[in-house]
Amino acid sequence: MTYATYNYAFPSALTRRADSSELFLSEYSEVERKQGNCFFWGRLTEPFVTSRCLLALSKVVRSNFTLTAAQIAAMRDPIVTAGNGKLRFEGFSGCAGVYARVDVLPQGHDGEFPECGTTNVDFNDQMLRALNLTGPGQPLMLSVGPREVGLYHAAGRVKERKVPLPAKWIKGLTTVQIYQSAAVCVHRFNRLQALRLFRSIPKGDIKVDYYLTLRGSQPVFTPVKSPAALCVGGLHRLRLLEQLLPYAQAMHVFAHPVGQITVWQLYFNGLRFSLSLSRECYRGFSGEGAALASLTDDVPAAWIEALDNYSYANQQFNPTLFAIEQHIAPGLVGSLSARLAAMGLLGFDLDDNAFFYRRLPFKLSRIMSLNPRLQNAEKLIAEGRVSIVEQTADRVEARVLGSSGTHHTVILDRHQARCTCQWSRTNEAERGYCKHILAVKKLTGWQTNS
Repeated sequence: MTYATYNYAFPSALTRRADSSELFLSEYSEVERKQGNCFFWGRLTEPFVTSRCLLALSKVVRSNFTLTAAQIAAMRDPIVTAGNGKLRFEGFSGCAGVYARVDVLPQGHDGEFPECGTTNVDFNDQMLRALNLTGPGQPLMLSVGPREVGLYHAAGRVKERKVPLPAKWIKGLTTVQIYQSAAVCVHRFNRLQALRLFRSIPKGDIKVDYYLTLRGSQPVFTPVKSPAALCVGGLHRLRLLEQLLPYAQAMHVFAHPVGQITVWQLYFNGLRFSLSLSRECYRGFSGEGAALASLTDDVPAAWIEALDNYSYANQQFNPTLFAIEQHIAPGLVGSLSARLAAMGLLGFDLDDNAFFYRRLPFKLSRIMSLNPRLQNAEKLIAEGRVSIVEQTADRVEARVLGSSGTHHTVILDRHQARCTCQWSRTNEAERGYCKHILAVKKLTGWQTNS
C-alpha cells in the first residue's frame, strides 16, 4: 500500500467578526507555488497562424522607430505567461513605443497547465526558422517552463532559455496596462475593410499625424483632421500588422479617451494579436509615468501580498471583487493595482475588460529605482523643499523649491492637480504628474478624484 504525505502551508482557521463568522480551510497542493517545472505542455490547434503571430511579435521586438541598430541589439524577446487556460506572448519594440501581445485562447490549444507562471526568453534565429518552416496543417507542440520555452515540430525541436528581463520593459508594462484599461472599442472591421484600410497607409516614415475616419462604410487614413476622426501618431508603425491581415477574421480598434494609446487587435480562430501604439514615435511607454500618482500612496505591504496571492489563485484581477472580499476601500484598490502593475504583475485583456496576472521575478523595492520622478519627489521632501501654504478638506496649496532655485506653486483640489513648472505646462499632465506635484501629494496624503 502506498501512502501520501500532505503538507499544508498554514492551519485552517475560524475567524469571528461582530456580525458573522468565516471559515478558512487550508488548501493542499502537490505543485508548490514558484516551484513548478512546467507551466504548459500541449498541441497548438492553429499551428500555422500561431507561428505567424509569433513571427510578427518577434518582428515588433526587433523593430525600433527612434533607436540605433546598436541600441536595439540589446533588447530581448517575448515574455511568456501560462495560466487560466491561456498562453500570452508579449513584447516591446526597441524604442518601447510599440507593445504587442499574442493571446492563445483555450480553443487555440489542446494542452495542460500543471502550474501557472511566466518566463522571458530570447527567440533567436533557430526558433524563428522553426516558426517559418511551420506550414498549414503541420503539427506544432509547445512547452513553457520557468527556465525555457520549447517548440516541437516535424523537423525536430528547439528550446530557448530564460534571459534577463530589461528594466525598460517593466516600466513599459506599467504604463501600457493602465492606458489599455481606460481604452474603449471605437471601430470593428472585417478582413476586407482592414485590408483596404492598410492600403491607404503612405509609403516611408510618416512625420505628421494621420486620422482614421469613415467614408461611408469604408475606413481610411487621412492627414485631414475631423471631429469624429481617431488620431494616430507614427502611422507607419502599423505596417507591423500587414503580414497577419490576410489570415485575420476581424480587426477591432481601441482608443484611450485622451489619445495616449491606440490598440489594433486582430482576431483568428483561437488567437488574438494586439498591437498598441504610443501617441508618437518618440514617446515610449516606459517614460510616460501614468502610474506615478498612485505609487505615492502608502499601502501596507500585507495588503499588496494579499492582492498578489489573490491574483495568483484566480489568474486575473477584479478590483471591485477584491475590495469586497478583503474589506478594503474601493478607492485604495487603484493604488494596490498600480503597485502590482509597476512590478509587472498585471496585464490587461481588452475583450475581458479585466486584468490578468503574470508572475515576474521583480521586487517591490525596485519600483522607486525605475521611476526617477518618484525618486526626485522623495528627495524634495527629504531636503525640506516643500512648504504647505494652505491645506483644507477641499484644497492644498504649496510652494516647492526646484533644483534650479525657482519656486513653483502647486495647487491640488479634488478634481485636478496643477503646477507652475515648465514640465507641467509642456505635458499638461498627460504623461503623469511632475515631481513637484508628486512630492506635495506624498507629503499631504492627498487623493485626487480624477
